[in-house]
Amino acid sequence: MKKVQRRQFLGTSATAVAVAAVAGSSLLRAGSAIAGNVAGWPAKAFDAKTLDQAMTDSIGKTNIPVSAKVILKAPTIAENGGSVPVTIEVDSPMTADDYISTVWLFVDHNPTPLASQFNFTPACGKAYIQERIKMAKTDNVRVVAKTNKGELMASAPKEVKVTIGGCGG
Repeated sequence: MKKVQRRQFLGTSATAVAVAAVAGSSLLRAGSAIAGNVAGWPAKAFDAKTLDQAMTDSIGKTNIPVSAKVILKAPTIAENGGSVPVTIEVDSPMTADDYISTVWLFVDHNPTPLASQFNFTPACGKAYIQERIKMAKTDNVRVVAKTNKGELMASAPKEVKVTIGGCGG
């Protein structure tokens, strides 16, 4: 029986991992393409390049009244634009007759201003989201919420200063 050399084993293992990674990435791309065809997926809104276009494509209008019910928490200064923590809460009873159905998060001048969209049902119990978003530069972040009755309300825009290495930017 032939002995397998350590270097030969490591080389073969590395090749197998690389092949699996390439195959896996192809599967992910195929899944992403399928997601683009899901009914109700707002592909046009997520592809929009300006805030006004993203809002028009997702909400149908750009002028949404600010409401104290929509609470947006984001840092004033974010040292890493690749991972900015954001918390969204919308004051709603979340009953069968009165609940938040959709929440959109926008970053005004990002390459794609619609950062995320969340859909809720009364079973959620609360319209609350914590996430991390990418921001290309210092910019305004804003939230729009829609009730099951079609009422739209927004948070006041919140400026988040994205620094480079914690030195300002």
